[in-house]
Amino acid sequence: MIKNRSEILFIYDVTDANPNGDVDENKPRIDEATGYNIVTDVRLKRTIRDYLYKFREKEIFIREIEYEPGKIQDAKLRAEDFLLDEKGNKISKSELEKNLKKEKPKISGEELLQVMKKIIEDNAKNLCIDIRLFGVTMPVEWDEKNRDSITYTGPVQFKFGRSLHKVGEPTLIRGTGAFASEPGAKQKTIREEYILPYSLIAFYGIINENASKETGLTEEDVELLLDGIWNGTKNLITRSKVGQMPRLILQVIYKEKNYHIGELDHRIKLIKNNPNQRDEEIRRIEEVKLDVTELADVLEKNKEKIEKIRYKKDKYLEIIKKGETIEINKIVEGIKFEELTF
Repeated sequence: MIKNRSEILFIYDVTDANPNGDVDENKPRIDEATGYNIVTDVRLKRTIRDYLYKFREKEIFIREIEYEPGKIQDAKLRAEDFLLDEKGNKISKSELEKNLKKEKPKISGEELLQVMKKIIEDNAKNLCIDIRLFGVTMPVEWDEKNRDSITYTGPVQFKFGRSLHKVGEPTLIRGTGAFASEPGAKQKTIREEYILPYSLIAFYGIINENASKETGLTEEDVELLLDGIWNGTKNLITRSKVGQMPRLILQVIYKEKNYHIGELDHRIKLIKNNPNQRDEEIRRIEEVKLDVTELADVLEKNKEKIEKIRYKKDKYLEIIKKGETIEINKIVEGIKFEELTF
């Protein structure tokens, strides 16, 4: 189990891509009042899940699984994947009922449901890292009369990510597909997609040590989380997502119980190298600097409550404090900084 609360600040950028499309037109999400780009926490969690499953071979509860050609499991069917015997082999509800009736012939449907629920709960939590990280709500059903659910609040929570600058209207790109629009047709399909030329995005998250007791979150899980945030972003290779680069991740670990600063993403700001350049004209990380003056100030004020800060920084991101370039591990004296090595 983890013992310390911690906060995460993650900054990455997107070039000529769609960081998170809306449900209607798959357009990048824009706050109409400010012109800032928005990325949902669901998108970041999907990045982490996909990376941990594909590259770290970790079991993930929330993923698409076909149980028949063209048919995707719902949450109820997925939950039953974790109805396992003592050897870890999947068993059916009828097999479970048969085994239980050997000891208690008149066992009720409610009792069968609760045994089933306990088996699924223990196995899913032990096997699925995303449940330990983000929590879960899954329905459990023995029959039409006996239903229940399993709910855990995730110890790891993220706010929506927001760009540190205005991004303007998404650009519509039109092109032709590789195949005809229908068999025998001469005209190829028309492909349309929306992109942002550039967006530098900040995510804020928290890891709550109290909630971790319920899901069984471990220090190893947290290591994999940070790996998934950084390398998951770097390994996004779908057409709409390629072009994303992690630039900075900080994990502020506290030694004081039940305490955290909060809103670390509000303590940083983007500074353009050319003050006459419009936000919407930014195209490269080399055109901006990240000002951490306010972040350094609040860390300084709370340094007695901080155990250490873990970090990883891309070499192309320039950090400044009070107008001067500075290494990220030098922004506050008296706090231990530890570089992440994944």
